[in-house]
Amino acid sequence: MMVIAAIENRIKEKQEEYLETLFTLLRQKSISAQNIGIAETGELLTKMMEEIGIKTQIIPTAGHPVIYGEIINDPEYFTLLIYGHYDVQPPDPIEEWDSPPFEPTIRDGRIYGRGAGDNKGQLMAQLLAVKTYQEVAGELPINIKFVFEGEEEKGSPNLIPFVEAHKELLKADLAYTSDGPMHDSGAPFVLLGARGIVYVELEAHGADWDNHSGNKGNIVPNPAWKLVELLNTMRDKEGNVLIEGFYDDVRTPTETELELLKTLPYNQEELGEKIGYKDLQMTGEEYYRKLTLEPTMNIAGFNCGSRKTIIPGKAVLKMDMRLVVDQDPYDILEKFKKHVAKHAPDMEIKVHSMRHPSRTSPDQEIVQVIRDAVEKSYKQPPVMQPSLGGGLPDYVWTQVLEVPSVIVPYANFDEANHSPNENIGVDNFFNGIRCTCHVIEALAEFYQK
Repeated sequence: MMVIAAIENRIKEKQEEYLETLFTLLRQKSISAQNIGIAETGELLTKMMEEIGIKTQIIPTAGHPVIYGEIINDPEYFTLLIYGHYDVQPPDPIEEWDSPPFEPTIRDGRIYGRGAGDNKGQLMAQLLAVKTYQEVAGELPINIKFVFEGEEEKGSPNLIPFVEAHKELLKADLAYTSDGPMHDSGAPFVLLGARGIVYVELEAHGADWDNHSGNKGNIVPNPAWKLVELLNTMRDKEGNVLIEGFYDDVRTPTETELELLKTLPYNQEELGEKIGYKDLQMTGEEYYRKLTLEPTMNIAGFNCGSRKTIIPGKAVLKMDMRLVVDQDPYDILEKFKKHVAKHAPDMEIKVHSMRHPSRTSPDQEIVQVIRDAVEKSYKQPPVMQPSLGGGLPDYVWTQVLEVPSVIVPYANFDEANHSPNENIGVDNFFNGIRCTCHVIEALAEFYQK
């Protein structure tokens, strides 16, 4: 505990320096979807890591490179693999930002800028934790490997091939990710998995161009109706997905996982206000079960025509399906295509992204070690949840690398990631540094038992 006390003091002494280090990374654009600033960010991040004493290399992939680093003080030590991503979403719409997205600004105790919460702020908290721990203790009591990818915002299309090709290099005892927001109550999170996704686009056609609805209203077919009729075959009024075999591989939750749901904090009224849906009517157990253990089918966008009175020549529908553990996105996609072919054979299907779901058992001893470390750091019990509601490439650690994985987000619940005015609380940033140090210390004690 003397090390932790010294770390607390060092973080307080270095606050201005640590903020400027983060700001340097935030100022560097790294928009993966547009390939803006990716190479420059990789070089900057590599330099920052090497200055901390991390042996670092830029490893090419079929897309954007992975920044890999390691500190191996003893091959026999416990090895932690830290994952994050250095790419960000486009900042559009620019006019809705209160300050320029790539000029980090502090207002009312928050750091505003694209990537502040997702994921540069959390990535930098981890790196600065390593720097702090080494300066205080001399060296790390565990080995740490770092994998920072540049395509998470594109669905991590090359992460699985990268991990498959470098299994020996990445060999570890535990994967640790800090991404996403903390619990809406403000409590820290320990998440044991993530839902997968199949994100598709359907395109229906009618005439070769738009037509006046008065002149051709009952003559030219409207492709929007084709999509509406197809949608009616996919889901019943209770929200059950009607695609044959959709639920076949959904894993039955364990008793421990179901018990976890009953312990999670829940305030229906407050949550309804935070998500902008005051008509929310669910018990806490029902809410968390739907969020973490059940798959979904969602209409993400529907575009056809305009404000003019026309019959559109084309209609486009975007859909995402959130998958839970043991559902295979490739299998679900084939079942989806088969359903579409049966009910609308002339429909075009484009696949935007796919990601596998993942889950680590809460019964593993290492999970309790992380939970206790987080509780000591934040001085309150964390919320432990079977899965993240959204998606992260957690599958590559649990299924490809075959190690347990935990997700401990550091950002505030209202970080506005992917939106204008993205932010991370100043306290959240420093608490993330502190929490990572506690995790390092706890894992060392666990290994030495």
